Amino acid sequence: MTQLAARPFDRRFRGFLPVVVDVETAGFHAQTDALLEIAAVTLRIAEQGLEIEETSHHHLEPFPGANLDPASLEFTGIDPYNPLRYPVSEHQALQEMFKVVRKAMRRNACQRAILVGHNPFFDLSFVKAAVHRTGIRNCPFHPFSTFDTATLGGLIYGQTVLSRAVQAAGLAWNESQAHSALYDAERTAQLFCTMVNRWERMLQRCGEPVPMSEPEAGREAGPEMPRGAWRGKP
Repeated sequence: MTQLAARPFDRRFRGFLPVVVDVETAGFHAQTDALLEIAAVTLRIAEQGLEIEETSHHHLEPFPGANLDPASLEFTGIDPYNPLRYPVSEHQALQEMFKVVRKAMRRNACQRAILVGHNPFFDLSFVKAAVHRTGIRNCPFHPFSTFDTATLGGLIYGQTVLSRAVQAAGLAWNESQAHSALYDAERTAQLFCTMVNRWERMLQRCGEPVPMSEPEAGREAGPEMPRGAWRGKP
C-alpha cells in the first residue's frame, strides 16, 4: 500500500479540521424537535492516510418543550425517557464535544472545524439550533460549509445511501446497529477516510501532488462568514 506522509490538517483543507458528526432526533425540525443523540469523530493524517482519532458520544435529554414525533422515535428505536440511556443536557453534551474538537484543532493548527456528514445540512441544523438554545458562544464549526459523504459516495461509488456507499467502499455494515449516532458517525468517518485516501493515492500514481493550500495571513480559514455567525444564530 502506498504510504502518505503524516502531517497536520493546517494546509490540507484550507485550514479546516474535518469532524464527522451524526445526530439522532425526534423529528425533522431543528428548532422544535428534540435532539436525542450526538456523536462527533475527529480525524488525523497518519502515514497510511486519513484515519479516525477520537470519538465523542452523548445521549441527550429532550430540551424543555421539545416535540417528540412518534414516527421518528419508532424509526430510531430511541426511548427518550429510558434511564439506562444516562442522558445529559444539551449544554453539557455540546460543551464536552466542542472541547474534543478544539483540542484537535490546536493539534492540527486549524482555525475552524468543518462538519462532515451524510447529508450534513440536517446534522448541522440541529447542532446550530442546540447552540442557540444553550447560549454557547464560539461554536467551532463553520456555520454553513460542510463536506457531504452522500455527494462524494455518489461520485466515487455511484451510491448515495450510507449503508450502500459503506459497503461499496469495502467496509462492514451492520444494519442492526444503524440509526445510532455513534455507529453511523464512525461508519461515515471510515467512509470519508477511505474516499480521501483513495483520491490521494490515485493522484500519487498519476504523479500529481496532493492539493495543499497556502496559509492566508490575517484571514480566517474558509468562505467569508456573515457578521454574528458565531453568536449562536441558527
